[in-house]
Amino acid sequence: MSTEATIEPTYGNWRRPRRAGLGPLGLVGTVGVFGGLVLVLLASLASLQAALVVGAPLVVALLPMAVRTQDGRNLYQLLALRIGWSRRVARREHLYVSGPLSARPGGRFPPPGLLAGVLAREGRDAYDRPFGVLHHRSRNLYTIVLRCEPDGGSLVDPEQVDTWVSLWGEWLSRLAHEPGLRGASVVVETAPDPGTRLAAEVLPRLDAAAPAAARAVLEEVVDDYPSASSEMNSYITLSYAPVGGARRDPEDVVTDLAIRVPSLLTGLIGAGGGVAEPLSAEQIAEVVRVAYDPACAAEVLSVRAEHGRTGLEWADCGPVAAVESVDAYQHDSGVSRTWLLTLAPRGTVRSSVLRTMLDASAGTRRKRVALLYRPIDPATSARIVEADRRTAQFMATSGRGMVQARAAAEVRAAEQAAAEEATGAGLVEFSLMLTVTVDDRSQLDDASVLVRNMTGATRIAMRPAHRMQAAAFSCTLPTGILPWEQTVLPHELQEAM
Repeated sequence: MSTEATIEPTYGNWRRPRRAGLGPLGLVGTVGVFGGLVLVLLASLASLQAALVVGAPLVVALLPMAVRTQDGRNLYQLLALRIGWSRRVARREHLYVSGPLSARPGGRFPPPGLLAGVLAREGRDAYDRPFGVLHHRSRNLYTIVLRCEPDGGSLVDPEQVDTWVSLWGEWLSRLAHEPGLRGASVVVETAPDPGTRLAAEVLPRLDAAAPAAARAVLEEVVDDYPSASSEMNSYITLSYAPVGGARRDPEDVVTDLAIRVPSLLTGLIGAGGGVAEPLSAEQIAEVVRVAYDPACAAEVLSVRAEHGRTGLEWADCGPVAAVESVDAYQHDSGVSRTWLLTLAPRGTVRSSVLRTMLDASAGTRRKRVALLYRPIDPATSARIVEADRRTAQFMATSGRGMVQARAAAEVRAAEQAAAEEATGAGLVEFSLMLTVTVDDRSQLDDASVLVRNMTGATRIAMRPAHRMQAAAFSCTLPTGILPWEQTVLPHELQEAM
């Protein structure tokens, strides 16, 4: 009798985008170097002093571009970030107050920051289910939000997990062929279970004639269950640009999205998403309301369980007041800190690599993990993988010792990516953001220790989103905020720098 050892599948082969140019200078710095050399050579025809006068300022100007931090930013980018923060503080843009006592017209509580200009619409899909659409007017993007209840990985065969991962990869690959799709995100939110839903299900069904002992047991379960449990919600957002012109009527865009919702849900269910459904505009507003004011979570759940709806509108789901600081974002009954991904796990990983980060964490009010995806069209994907393959081959033939060994591994990864892309696989840029919300600012230090432990277990590197906590907080909400769409410089120019 023989037993076969079960080999758990491993994943990975993601590669950090390579910056064009010489070393850490980037494309802009490299062009500056060669342009400066030409100017210095022309000046040297006149005199050596003229060449020094021209060359010295060029060296001083280009040197900050060669010095980069661990997350890849040069000194000019760090300086721009600090100057932008100082200007926002000077203009008091880091403070937000809404409601009847504020200077804002209307006396309502709209979301602040990147969500300030968003309008909520609603449509119905082919199965007559309501779904909300968030219209980001500043970028003219339309976002739909899907909710699913993924099947857990416990007591599941590795073959089934591998099938789910494969189908999820296929679903992401299909996004590159979605007309007008600009980006997608997966937001997993965990929080202590207030027990409202359990109480709403159990207490009304208690029989008055039941034995006292049986009633006492059920009541004790309802009281004690929330202290040892947590709720987990998973959301998928998809942001589209209007197909057929920027001036297309919003109602036509909503009708177009209504046709796509059923097929998107079918793909999610096949990839292990469990029960999947679109969120209505009211449900999206409830999610945002609870994120800004975690103390009202039990009340929102109670009202929905009792009446079936809350009646909350998008214009009233924001905070009463919010204050952004360098390393935190205070909003109503919570204080949040957001971290950004700087380095994904190297090599191969298991399917449970993010389990520690996704599980509920003691001492936190709410926690959100957001995976941001930017699908790349097939034509651009082919150019990228071929360029990466040529770059990896050049690095492998120009190094020595350990550098050459690592470059050889890069060549194998680039060759595999090129082969998979040639057979129809999609290419997707991704990043990860983590927001932890606590009750008091004094608890943020404990939250930072918790995040360091989680990132160590998952073998990833993250850093706090200093001087942009409010924007980062909005990006982890299931509202379709795409960071690369909110930058002043085009995404291609940022990569070049």
